[in-house]
Amino acid sequence: MARILVVGGSLGGLLAANMLWRDGHDVQVLEKVRGSMNGRGAGIVSHDALTAALERAGVNDGTNLGVEVPGRVLLDPDGSTHTQLPMPQVLTSWSRLYALLRHALPPERYLQGASVSGVDATARGVTVHGQVDGVAEAWSADLLVASDGIRSTVRQQLLPDVQPRYAGYVAWRGVCDEALLSRHTMETLFPYFGFCVPEGEQIIGYPVAGADRDTAVGHRAYNFVWYRPAAAGAALKSLMTDADGQHHPLGIAPNKVSWRQVARMREDGRVLLAPQWAQVVQKTALPFLQPIYDLACDQLAHGRVAVMGDAAFVARPHIGMGVTKAAQDAAALCDAIREHGATADALLAFEASCLPRGRSAVARARWLGAALEGVVEAGSVDRPQQAIAETAIDLGRYGHLSGFKDRMTA
Repeated sequence: MARILVVGGSLGGLLAANMLWRDGHDVQVLEKVRGSMNGRGAGIVSHDALTAALERAGVNDGTNLGVEVPGRVLLDPDGSTHTQLPMPQVLTSWSRLYALLRHALPPERYLQGASVSGVDATARGVTVHGQVDGVAEAWSADLLVASDGIRSTVRQQLLPDVQPRYAGYVAWRGVCDEALLSRHTMETLFPYFGFCVPEGEQIIGYPVAGADRDTAVGHRAYNFVWYRPAAAGAALKSLMTDADGQHHPLGIAPNKVSWRQVARMREDGRVLLAPQWAQVVQKTALPFLQPIYDLACDQLAHGRVAVMGDAAFVARPHIGMGVTKAAQDAAALCDAIREHGATADALLAFEASCLPRGRSAVARARWLGAALEGVVEAGSVDRPQQAIAETAIDLGRYGHLSGFKDRMTA
Protein backbone atom coordinates (compact mmCIF):
# COMPACT_ATOMS: atom_id res chain seq x y z
CA MET A 1 0.00 0.00 0.00
CA ALA A 2 1.35 3.41 -1.00
CA ARG A 3 0.71 6.84 0.46
CA ILE A 4 -0.71 9.01 -2.37
CA LEU A 5 -1.73 12.67 -2.19
CA VAL A 6 -4.28 14.13 -4.60
CA VAL A 7 -4.27 17.92 -4.90
CA GLY A 8 -7.70 19.10 -6.03
CA GLY A 9 -11.03 17.73 -4.87
CA SER A 10 -13.19 18.42 -7.88
CA LEU A 11 -14.42 15.61 -10.14
CA GLY A 12 -11.01 14.59 -11.54
CA GLY A 13 -9.41 14.43 -8.12
CA LEU A 14 -12.35 12.51 -6.68
CA LEU A 15 -12.29 9.99 -9.51
CA ALA A 16 -8.56 9.36 -8.98
CA ALA A 17 -8.88 9.21 -5.20
CA ASN A 18 -11.79 6.77 -5.27
CA MET A 19 -10.04 4.44 -7.70
CA LEU A 20 -6.76 4.53 -5.79
CA TRP A 21 -8.49 3.96 -2.45
CA ARG A 22 -10.33 0.96 -3.87
CA ASP A 23 -6.97 -0.40 -5.02
CA GLY A 24 -5.86 -0.37 -1.37
CA HIS A 25 -3.77 2.81 -1.24
CA ASP A 26 -3.59 5.33 1.59
CA VAL A 27 -5.12 8.30 -0.23
CA GLN A 28 -5.56 11.88 0.96
CA VAL A 29 -7.33 14.56 -1.08
CA LEU A 30 -6.31 18.18 -0.46
CA GLU A 31 -9.08 20.60 -1.49
CA LYS A 32 -8.68 24.33 -0.94
CA VAL A 33 -12.40 25.13 -0.79
CA ARG A 34 -14.08 24.86 2.59
CA GLY A 35 -17.76 23.88 2.72
CA SER A 36 -20.23 22.54 0.18
CA MET A 37 -19.26 22.62 -3.50
CA ASN A 38 -22.64 21.37 -4.74
CA GLY A 39 -23.56 24.66 -6.40
CA ARG A 40 -20.54 24.57 -8.70
CA GLY A 41 -20.55 23.67 -12.36
CA ALA A 42 -23.45 23.01 -14.67
CA GLY A 43 -24.29 20.34 -17.24
CA ILE A 44 -22.07 17.43 -18.25
CA VAL A 45 -22.39 15.12 -21.25
CA SER A 46 -21.93 11.49 -20.26
CA HIS A 47 -19.86 9.06 -22.34
CA ASP A 48 -19.41 5.30 -22.09
CA ALA A 49 -15.85 5.84 -20.82
CA LEU A 50 -17.17 8.06 -18.02
CA THR A 51 -19.80 5.52 -17.00
CA ALA A 52 -17.15 2.79 -16.84
CA ALA A 53 -14.83 5.00 -14.79
CA LEU A 54 -17.59 5.90 -12.35
CA GLU A 55 -18.28 2.23 -11.72
CA ARG A 56 -14.57 1.66 -11.10
CA ALA A 57 -14.64 4.60 -8.67
CA GLY A 58 -17.43 3.02 -6.64
CA VAL A 59 -20.50 4.57 -8.25
CA ASN A 60 -22.52 1.45 -8.99
CA ASP A 61 -23.70 0.62 -12.47
CA GLY A 62 -27.36 1.52 -12.87
CA THR A 63 -27.16 4.67 -10.78
CA ASN A 64 -29.40 7.39 -12.18
CA LEU A 65 -26.85 9.80 -13.60
CA GLY A 66 -29.19 12.30 -15.19
CA VAL A 67 -31.73 12.86 -17.97
CA GLU A 68 -31.85 10.95 -21.25
CA VAL A 69 -32.61 12.79 -24.49
CA PRO A 70 -33.77 11.09 -27.70
CA GLY A 71 -31.75 13.31 -30.02
CA ARG A 72 -30.84 16.80 -31.16
CA VAL A 73 -32.69 19.73 -32.62
CA LEU A 74 -31.58 22.93 -34.39
CA LEU A 75 -33.99 25.85 -34.13
CA ASP A 76 -34.14 28.66 -36.67
CA PRO A 77 -34.28 32.26 -35.40
CA ASP A 78 -38.09 32.26 -35.76
CA GLY A 79 -38.33 29.21 -33.47
CA SER A 80 -39.15 26.63 -36.13
CA THR A 81 -37.30 23.34 -36.27
CA HIS A 82 -34.57 23.43 -38.90
CA THR A 83 -32.94 20.03 -38.32
CA GLN A 84 -33.64 17.06 -36.08
CA LEU A 85 -31.15 14.27 -35.46
CA PRO A 86 -31.86 11.05 -33.52
CA MET A 87 -29.01 10.54 -31.04
CA PRO A 88 -29.87 9.19 -27.56
CA GLN A 89 -27.61 10.48 -24.78
CA VAL A 90 -27.67 10.85 -21.01
CA LEU A 91 -26.97 14.35 -19.71
CA THR A 92 -25.88 14.75 -16.14
CA SER A 93 -24.57 17.58 -13.98
CA TRP A 94 -21.48 18.53 -12.02
CA SER A 95 -23.41 18.55 -8.74
CA ARG A 96 -24.83 15.09 -9.36
CA LEU A 97 -21.45 13.50 -10.06
CA TYR A 98 -19.77 15.39 -7.22
CA ALA A 99 -22.34 14.13 -4.70
CA LEU A 100 -21.98 10.53 -5.91
CA LEU A 101 -18.17 10.59 -5.78
CA ARG A 102 -18.01 12.30 -2.39
CA HIS A 103 -20.37 9.70 -0.97
CA ALA A 104 -18.18 6.89 -2.37
CA LEU A 105 -15.02 8.19 -0.61
CA PRO A 106 -14.62 7.97 3.20
CA PRO A 107 -14.93 11.52 4.59
CA GLU A 108 -11.57 11.39 6.38
CA ARG A 109 -9.91 10.99 2.98
CA TYR A 110 -11.14 14.42 1.83
CA LEU A 111 -9.52 17.40 3.56
CA GLN A 112 -11.07 20.79 2.86
CA GLY A 113 -9.53 24.20 3.46
CA ALA A 114 -6.13 22.81 2.37
CA SER A 115 -4.29 25.19 0.05
CA VAL A 116 -1.03 24.11 -1.57
CA SER A 117 1.89 26.52 -1.98
CA GLY A 118 4.72 24.27 -3.17
CA VAL A 119 6.12 20.80 -3.70
CA ASP A 120 9.50 19.27 -2.82
CA ALA A 121 10.21 16.06 -4.72
CA THR A 122 13.03 13.55 -4.35
CA ALA A 123 13.78 10.17 -5.91
CA ARG A 124 11.98 8.51 -2.99
CA GLY A 125 8.91 10.66 -2.44
CA VAL A 126 7.29 14.07 -2.27
CA THR A 127 6.45 16.66 0.36
CA VAL A 128 3.62 19.10 -0.22
CA HIS A 129 3.68 22.43 1.61
CA GLY A 130 0.60 24.50 2.28
CA GLN A 131 -1.95 25.62 4.82
CA VAL A 132 -5.15 24.35 6.36
CA ASP A 133 -7.40 27.25 7.26
CA GLY A 134 -4.37 29.50 7.48
CA VAL A 135 -2.19 27.17 9.56
CA ALA A 136 1.02 25.95 7.91
CA GLU A 137 1.08 22.22 7.13
CA ALA A 138 3.23 19.71 5.24
CA TRP A 139 2.19 16.35 3.85
CA SER A 140 4.54 13.58 2.70
CA ALA A 141 3.75 10.75 0.31
CA ASP A 142 5.13 8.25 -2.17
CA LEU A 143 3.32 9.94 -5.07
CA LEU A 144 1.53 13.22 -5.73
CA VAL A 145 -1.34 13.56 -8.22
CA ALA A 146 -2.02 17.16 -9.31
CA SER A 147 -5.66 17.51 -10.33
CA ASP A 148 -6.06 21.16 -9.35
CA GLY A 149 -7.44 22.58 -12.57
CA ILE A 150 -6.45 25.03 -15.27
CA ARG A 151 -4.63 27.33 -12.80
CA SER A 152 -2.84 24.40 -11.14
CA THR A 153 -0.38 25.51 -8.46
CA VAL A 154 1.59 22.29 -8.89
CA ARG A 155 1.83 22.57 -12.68
CA GLN A 156 2.88 26.20 -12.51
CA GLN A 157 5.78 25.23 -10.24
CA LEU A 158 6.88 22.34 -12.45
CA LEU A 159 6.04 23.81 -15.89
CA PRO A 160 5.89 27.60 -15.52
CA ASP A 161 5.92 28.15 -19.29
CA VAL A 162 2.69 26.19 -19.82
CA GLN A 163 -0.11 28.75 -19.63
CA PRO A 164 -3.74 28.84 -20.81
CA ARG A 165 -4.31 30.35 -24.29
CA TYR A 166 -7.45 32.46 -24.66
CA ALA A 167 -9.57 31.41 -27.66
CA GLY A 168 -11.19 34.79 -28.34
CA TYR A 169 -14.70 34.01 -27.09
CA VAL A 170 -16.60 33.33 -23.88
CA ALA A 171 -19.40 31.01 -22.83
CA TRP A 172 -22.40 32.38 -21.01
CA ARG A 173 -23.84 29.54 -18.96
CA GLY A 174 -26.84 28.91 -16.78
CA VAL A 175 -29.49 26.46 -15.62
CA CYS A 176 -33.20 27.27 -15.93
CA ASP A 177 -35.92 25.45 -13.94
CA GLU A 178 -38.35 23.67 -16.27
CA ALA A 179 -41.34 24.92 -14.27
CA LEU A 180 -40.60 28.44 -15.53
CA LEU A 181 -40.79 27.56 -19.22
CA SER A 182 -43.78 27.76 -21.55
CA ARG A 183 -45.50 24.69 -22.98
CA HIS A 184 -44.16 25.57 -26.45
CA THR A 185 -40.57 25.64 -25.19
CA MET A 186 -41.12 22.44 -23.23
CA GLU A 187 -42.37 20.68 -26.35
CA THR A 188 -39.99 21.99 -28.99
CA LEU A 189 -36.69 22.47 -27.10
CA PHE A 190 -36.59 21.06 -23.57
CA PRO A 191 -36.66 17.32 -24.39
CA TYR A 192 -33.68 17.63 -26.73
CA PHE A 193 -30.03 18.46 -26.95
CA GLY A 194 -30.75 21.82 -28.59
CA PHE A 195 -28.84 24.20 -30.85
CA CYS A 196 -29.24 27.67 -32.29
CA VAL A 197 -26.54 29.33 -34.42
CA PRO A 198 -26.68 33.12 -34.77
CA GLU A 199 -24.03 34.59 -37.06
CA GLY A 200 -20.61 34.05 -35.47
CA GLU A 201 -22.14 32.56 -32.30
CA GLN A 202 -23.64 29.32 -31.02
CA ILE A 203 -25.92 28.32 -28.16
CA ILE A 204 -26.44 24.74 -27.04
CA GLY A 205 -28.41 23.21 -24.19
CA TYR A 206 -29.94 20.10 -22.72
CA PRO A 207 -32.08 18.95 -19.78
CA VAL A 208 -30.39 18.05 -16.49
CA ALA A 209 -31.42 17.27 -12.93
CA GLY A 210 -32.97 20.18 -11.06
CA ALA A 211 -32.74 21.26 -7.44
CA ASP A 212 -31.51 18.55 -5.05
CA ARG A 213 -30.43 16.60 -8.16
CA ASP A 214 -34.06 15.70 -8.91
CA THR A 215 -34.67 14.14 -12.34
CA ALA A 216 -38.46 13.77 -12.00
CA VAL A 217 -40.64 15.44 -14.63
CA GLY A 218 -41.52 18.91 -13.43
CA HIS A 219 -38.40 19.19 -11.28
CA ARG A 220 -35.68 19.18 -13.92
CA ALA A 221 -33.76 22.09 -15.43
CA TYR A 222 -32.34 23.14 -18.79
CA ASN A 223 -28.62 23.81 -18.99
CA PHE A 224 -27.42 26.25 -21.66
CA VAL A 225 -24.01 27.31 -22.99
CA TRP A 226 -23.94 30.39 -25.24
CA TYR A 227 -20.64 30.99 -27.07
CA ARG A 228 -20.09 34.68 -27.87
CA PRO A 229 -17.06 36.57 -29.26
CA ALA A 230 -15.09 38.78 -26.88
CA ALA A 231 -11.75 40.05 -28.10
CA ALA A 232 -8.80 39.88 -25.75
CA GLY A 233 -8.17 43.24 -24.13
CA ALA A 234 -10.90 45.76 -23.38
CA ALA A 235 -13.89 43.59 -24.37
CA LEU A 236 -12.86 40.64 -22.23
CA LYS A 237 -11.78 42.87 -19.34
CA SER A 238 -15.20 44.54 -19.32
CA LEU A 239 -16.94 41.15 -19.03
CA MET A 240 -14.62 40.10 -16.21
CA THR A 241 -15.18 43.29 -14.19
CA ASP A 242 -17.88 43.31 -11.53
CA ALA A 243 -20.40 46.07 -10.79
CA ASP A 244 -17.99 47.64 -8.27
CA GLY A 245 -15.26 47.97 -10.87
CA GLN A 246 -13.06 45.13 -9.64
CA HIS A 247 -11.40 43.11 -12.41
CA HIS A 248 -11.28 39.29 -12.03
CA PRO A 249 -8.76 38.18 -14.69
CA LEU A 250 -8.52 34.55 -13.53
CA GLY A 251 -12.28 33.95 -13.46
CA ILE A 252 -15.32 35.76 -12.15
CA ALA A 253 -17.72 34.11 -9.69
CA PRO A 254 -21.36 33.84 -10.79
CA ASN A 255 -22.54 36.27 -8.11
CA LYS A 256 -19.90 38.80 -9.19
CA VAL A 257 -20.88 39.06 -12.87
CA SER A 258 -22.06 42.61 -13.47
CA TRP A 259 -25.83 43.00 -13.70
CA ARG A 260 -25.21 45.35 -16.62
CA GLN A 261 -23.47 42.57 -18.56
CA VAL A 262 -26.28 40.15 -17.69
CA ALA A 263 -28.92 42.63 -18.85
CA ARG A 264 -27.06 43.22 -22.12
CA MET A 265 -26.75 39.48 -22.70
CA ARG A 266 -30.46 38.93 -22.09
CA GLU A 267 -31.38 41.74 -24.48
CA ASP A 268 -29.11 40.27 -27.15
CA GLY A 269 -30.90 36.96 -26.62
CA ARG A 270 -34.25 38.54 -27.44
CA VAL A 271 -32.82 39.87 -30.70
CA LEU A 272 -30.57 37.03 -31.87
CA LEU A 273 -32.01 33.77 -30.56
CA ALA A 274 -35.05 31.66 -31.32
CA PRO A 275 -37.88 32.62 -28.92
CA GLN A 276 -37.54 29.35 -27.00
CA TRP A 277 -33.85 30.02 -26.39
CA ALA A 278 -34.51 33.65 -25.47
CA GLN A 279 -36.98 32.45 -22.87
CA VAL A 280 -34.46 30.05 -21.32
CA VAL A 281 -31.89 32.85 -21.10
CA GLN A 282 -34.44 35.30 -19.64
CA LYS A 283 -35.72 32.88 -17.00
CA THR A 284 -32.31 31.72 -15.75
CA ALA A 285 -31.80 33.21 -12.30
CA LEU A 286 -28.00 33.45 -12.13
CA PRO A 287 -26.25 33.22 -15.51
CA PHE A 288 -22.47 33.26 -15.38
CA LEU A 289 -19.67 33.43 -17.90
CA GLN A 290 -16.50 31.52 -18.63
CA PRO A 291 -13.67 32.63 -20.92
CA ILE A 292 -12.70 29.79 -23.24
CA TYR A 293 -9.10 28.59 -23.11
CA ASP A 294 -6.84 25.91 -24.55
CA LEU A 295 -4.14 24.32 -22.41
CA ALA A 296 -1.75 21.53 -23.37
CA CYS A 297 1.20 20.07 -21.46
CA ASP A 298 4.01 18.17 -23.15
CA GLN A 299 4.95 16.38 -19.94
CA LEU A 300 2.68 14.74 -17.35
CA ALA A 301 5.20 12.84 -15.22
CA HIS A 302 7.74 14.71 -13.10
CA GLY A 303 9.52 12.09 -11.04
CA ARG A 304 6.95 11.12 -8.44
CA VAL A 305 4.48 13.84 -9.43
CA ALA A 306 1.72 13.29 -12.01
CA VAL A 307 -0.38 16.04 -13.62
CA MET A 308 -3.87 15.05 -14.79
CA GLY A 309 -7.29 16.37 -15.80
CA ASP A 310 -7.61 20.10 -16.46
CA ALA A 311 -4.22 20.70 -14.85
CA ALA A 312 -2.70 18.88 -17.86
CA PHE A 313 -5.04 19.54 -20.80
CA VAL A 314 -8.02 21.84 -21.19
CA ALA A 315 -10.08 21.22 -24.31
CA ARG A 316 -12.82 23.67 -25.18
CA PRO A 317 -16.29 22.53 -24.03
CA HIS A 318 -17.46 21.78 -27.59
CA ILE A 319 -16.34 18.15 -27.29
CA GLY A 320 -18.09 17.66 -23.94
CA MET A 321 -15.16 15.57 -22.73
CA GLY A 322 -13.68 17.46 -19.76
CA VAL A 323 -14.86 15.10 -17.04
CA THR A 324 -14.56 12.02 -19.24
CA LYS A 325 -10.95 12.92 -20.04
CA ALA A 326 -10.21 13.27 -16.31
CA ALA A 327 -11.87 9.89 -15.71
CA GLN A 328 -9.70 8.29 -18.39
CA ASP A 329 -6.61 9.88 -16.81
CA ALA A 330 -7.57 8.49 -13.41
CA ALA A 331 -8.08 4.99 -14.80
CA ALA A 332 -4.77 5.11 -16.69
CA LEU A 333 -2.97 6.24 -13.54
CA CYS A 334 -4.38 3.37 -11.50
CA ASP A 335 -3.54 0.86 -14.25
CA ALA A 336 0.06 2.09 -14.33
CA ILE A 337 0.42 1.87 -10.55
CA ARG A 338 -1.03 -1.64 -10.55
CA GLU A 339 1.63 -2.68 -13.07
CA HIS A 340 4.67 -0.76 -11.83
CA GLY A 341 3.88 0.03 -8.21
CA ALA A 342 3.82 3.53 -6.74
CA THR A 343 6.98 4.56 -8.59
CA ALA A 344 8.29 7.09 -11.07
CA ASP A 345 8.14 4.35 -13.73
CA ALA A 346 4.39 4.09 -13.17
CA LEU A 347 3.98 7.79 -13.83
CA LEU A 348 6.00 7.54 -17.04
CA ALA A 349 3.64 4.76 -18.19
CA PHE A 350 0.69 6.98 -17.26
CA GLU A 351 2.18 9.82 -19.31
CA ALA A 352 2.69 7.60 -22.36
CA SER A 353 -0.96 6.56 -22.19
CA CYS A 354 -2.49 10.00 -21.63
CA LEU A 355 -0.42 12.42 -23.69
CA PRO A 356 -1.79 11.34 -27.11
CA ARG A 357 -5.38 11.36 -25.85
CA GLY A 358 -5.00 14.84 -24.33
CA ARG A 359 -3.47 16.25 -27.50
CA SER A 360 -6.25 14.73 -29.59
CA ALA A 361 -8.95 16.22 -27.35
CA VAL A 362 -7.47 19.72 -27.55
CA ALA A 363 -7.10 19.46 -31.34
CA ARG A 364 -10.66 18.25 -31.85
CA ALA A 365 -12.06 21.00 -29.60
CA ARG A 366 -10.11 23.65 -31.52
CA TRP A 367 -11.50 22.24 -34.76
CA LEU A 368 -15.06 22.48 -33.45
CA GLY A 369 -14.54 26.02 -32.17
CA ALA A 370 -12.61 27.45 -35.11
CA ALA A 371 -15.59 29.25 -36.65
CA LEU A 372 -16.30 30.98 -33.32
CA GLU A 373 -12.78 32.40 -33.47
CA GLY A 374 -13.48 33.63 -36.99
CA VAL A 375 -11.15 30.96 -38.37
CA VAL A 376 -12.79 29.10 -41.26
CA GLU A 377 -10.39 26.83 -43.13
CA ALA A 378 -10.79 23.82 -45.39
CA GLY A 379 -12.35 21.09 -43.28
CA SER A 380 -13.58 23.45 -40.54
CA VAL A 381 -16.95 22.96 -38.90
CA ASP A 382 -18.63 25.93 -40.55
CA ARG A 383 -22.25 24.85 -41.04
CA PRO A 384 -24.88 24.37 -38.33
CA GLN A 385 -25.67 20.81 -39.40
CA GLN A 386 -22.01 19.85 -38.92
CA ALA A 387 -21.95 21.41 -35.47
CA ILE A 388 -25.04 19.43 -34.44
CA ALA A 389 -23.54 16.17 -35.63
CA GLU A 390 -20.09 16.67 -34.09
CA THR A 391 -20.55 18.60 -30.83
CA ALA A 392 -20.21 16.60 -27.60
CA ILE A 393 -20.64 13.17 -29.16
CA ASP A 394 -19.39 9.85 -27.87
CA LEU A 395 -17.04 8.91 -30.71
CA GLY A 396 -17.16 5.28 -29.61
CA ARG A 397 -20.91 5.22 -30.32
CA TYR A 398 -21.45 7.68 -33.13
CA GLY A 399 -18.15 8.32 -34.88
CA HIS A 400 -18.20 11.41 -37.08
CA LEU A 401 -21.83 11.69 -38.11
CA SER A 402 -21.21 14.65 -40.42
CA GLY A 403 -18.59 12.71 -42.37
CA PHE A 404 -15.82 15.04 -41.20
CA LYS A 405 -12.58 13.71 -39.74
CA ASP A 406 -10.69 14.90 -36.70
CA ARG A 407 -7.96 17.43 -37.24
CA MET A 408 -5.34 15.88 -34.99
CA THR A 409 -2.62 18.54 -35.19
CA ALA A 410 -2.60 20.43 -31.88
